Amino acid sequence: MANSFRMEVLKIATAGSVDDGKSTLIGRILYDTKSLTSDKLAAIEKTSKQKGYDYLDFSLATDGLVAEREQGITIDVAHIYFSTTTKSYIIADTPGHVEYTRNMVTGASTSQAAIILIDARKGVIEQTNRHFFINNLLRIKDVVVAINKMDLVDYSEETYNAIKADFEELMAKRDYQDQKITFIPVSALKGDNVVNKSEKMAWYKGQSLLEHFEALDRKDIFNVGTPRFPVQYVIRPKTDEHHDFRGFAGKVYGGELSVGDDVVALPSQTRSRIKDIYFHDKKYKTASRRSSVTITLDDEINLSRGDMLVKVGDLPTVDKHFTATISWMDSLPLAAGNKYIVQHGVNKVLAKVEQVHHKIAPDYSGIDTETDSLGMNDIAQVSFRLNKPIFYDQFKNHRTNGSFILIDTKSNSTVGAGFIS
Repeated sequence: MANSFRMEVLKIATAGSVDDGKSTLIGRILYDTKSLTSDKLAAIEKTSKQKGYDYLDFSLATDGLVAEREQGITIDVAHIYFSTTTKSYIIADTPGHVEYTRNMVTGASTSQAAIILIDARKGVIEQTNRHFFINNLLRIKDVVVAINKMDLVDYSEETYNAIKADFEELMAKRDYQDQKITFIPVSALKGDNVVNKSEKMAWYKGQSLLEHFEALDRKDIFNVGTPRFPVQYVIRPKTDEHHDFRGFAGKVYGGELSVGDDVVALPSQTRSRIKDIYFHDKKYKTASRRSSVTITLDDEINLSRGDMLVKVGDLPTVDKHFTATISWMDSLPLAAGNKYIVQHGVNKVLAKVEQVHHKIAPDYSGIDTETDSLGMNDIAQVSFRLNKPIFYDQFKNHRTNGSFILIDTKSNSTVGAGFIS
């Protein structure tokens, strides 16, 4: 809500190659923000001592994910939670290796910010290209490039500047120009510039990693969009007190809706005006983006689950055909002629693959037009034909209303994620 008392939640996706220190970085954040439980901290101290370390091995804070990796189990995205006095954080710990591209997409798809970790000894490598490509593809607006293990290069400003220059060459290949890139030299093991500023890199005048995220304003991390209100539920209490009440419950995406706004109901194209906005039993003048509310209208119009309210003069595309970038997540291939369920918001629509246009190399090395199917972790441009229209925007203009998932019609498994072109 516009005047909500809830603490702001920031979701951060992380990406880094094996041994770049991602688990140590996350563990250090948890330790320095006093977010580790006493038993977890005791276990880290004990295990570190048993291994003969003269320091705390903070990577043990995420040892569940490490154990999965060592056992060769398919790795899901791990979510780590912590809070400061101003924000609540969710870190999506995504595996960075090529065979887990689908997991990186899953973790980053709902994030507002990202950390790309680079080993100061190795610099920008092929995996770095892939990590940046996915953040660019998913329109992550705030990206921190954390150049880690600065303690192993004697906190060298020259090394930092060389890696920064290499990454800036990579930035020139992106197609999302609204993205803000911040470079921070860190040592996750020693704690330099992670939560607290480092005295060992006096040449660096910027913020620490946590200071950067603490200072982020909501308006700086959400992409500019337009309000979309997909109806999830029609509320009809039919009680003596609310006998004629008819409200539409859902979540506001992309912008604000206010009492008095002229709106259009889709697909009927019926016009009305917002009469009231409720959150539980309280009324509000404005519903901000990402707030879950109930809306009533001046007119008695027919709306049901899956329909959408938008502002007059600001309609999305209504069509049975679209082209999208697909991240394929299943062991069975996607091919032309295959049928899937497209879940777009609360809508589920049967879709047929019309054409696989080309695969996209996620390291910026180009496209492959000699293909008609997708394997696991492939990313490609694909066209679909639906059995009924949906109301969509291009993903670059609206992250929520421009994205969808693909569901296998037989297994009911999620097999792909899509971003409408």
